[in-house]
Order: sequence, then structure tokens, then C-alpha cells
Amino acid sequence: MNKEKQTPDFSFEQQANAQGFLRVAGVDEVGRGPLAGPVTAAAVVLDPAHIPKGLNDSKQLTARRRGMLLEQLLAHADVSVAHATVQEIDTHNILRASHIAMQRALQGLQTPPDMALIDGNMIPQGLNMPAQAVVKGDTRSVSIAAASIAAKIARDEIMQHLATQFPGYGWETNAGYPTPSHKAALAELGVTPHHRHSFKPVHNILYQE
Repeated sequence: MNKEKQTPDFSFEQQANAQGFLRVAGVDEVGRGPLAGPVTAAAVVLDPAHIPKGLNDSKQLTARRRGMLLEQLLAHADVSVAHATVQEIDTHNILRASHIAMQRALQGLQTPPDMALIDGNMIPQGLNMPAQAVVKGDTRSVSIAAASIAAKIARDEIMQHLATQFPGYGWETNAGYPTPSHKAALAELGVTPHHRHSFKPVHNILYQE
């Protein structure tokens, strides 16, 4: 039997509302896997009266659709995007850095939320508000799906901008992910200041001795 594809809904937010949490933020990050560039997180508090139709995990949407949805979100929702730098990724580790970005995104909201729905199975260390981790949250919660869209668009734009300064690595299309062409360029052109030294393919080139 074919399992119907899961689409996100507002039920996690409604459960939180029923517990007395009025402003519920969905939080997601993008960019844990790339060899280059920051890790980016977004936090979104939706207006229940204006939830854009078709919100979904950003990976399931075309770039054009993501852009249209973000426009609607910026018109009606509280949206905050934040980053952790390559230096922070190398200093801490990618998981901790992604949690730092998530906390920054929550702090950047115009009005502080009462509660956070965090994509994944972990709540960031030291988060100073009630939170619930939601595994595969970007396919289950519309707020987390909205955050995944905002984070992906912001990070893709950063990588497209960096691609103009460091041509040859294909960041405008691969967003820093370890594609065969990106790894080949790394071997040929060397490591840029935007590469993550703690990631194996980069580390191996730096310490070939």
C-alpha cells in the first residue's frame, strides 16, 4: 500500500496553544552538510489567519515556489534569519554551531516567542524558553516548514554571492555541498577562507603531509 506523502499542518502549534503558549516559533536550519559557508537558521511565528498555502519542507519545493512563499511569509509572519560562521563551526562543531544559529534566529524575532518547535531530535543547549523537538519537523509543522524555506533562501543567496568572489567551486549551484565538482575544485584550486577546516575533505587537503 502506498503511504501518502506527509504534508505539514498546524497541529503542533495548536497543541502548544492549548497548553497556553500563544506565540509559537518554528525553527529549522540549513547547511549542516556543506564543506563551505555558514550554517543558517530561521525562526518563524505564523499568523494563524494568514498561513500561506503549500508550505512544505524547502527541499520539496522549486526555487520559484520558495520565493513566492517567502514573500507571503514576510507580509504576514514574524521571520528571523541568523547564522553561525565557518569559524564557529570549526571551533565548536557543526551541531553546536547550528544550535547557536537557531538561538540567534529566535532572539531576532520582533516579539519574543512563548515556545519553540525545533526541527530534529535535540533542543539547543541553554535555550531559555519552553521547546519541543520535532523529528522531520519540516514535513510535519507548517511553522518549521516556513523556517526551512526562509533559511534555505537566505543561505543560497550567501553562497551565490560568495561564488562571485571565489569562482570555480560551483557554489552558485552546489551551495557548498560536497559534490564531485566541488571536491575536484578543492583539490585543484585549494582551500578558501570560507571552507570548513574541520570537515574531512578540507582537512585532508590542508594536512596532506
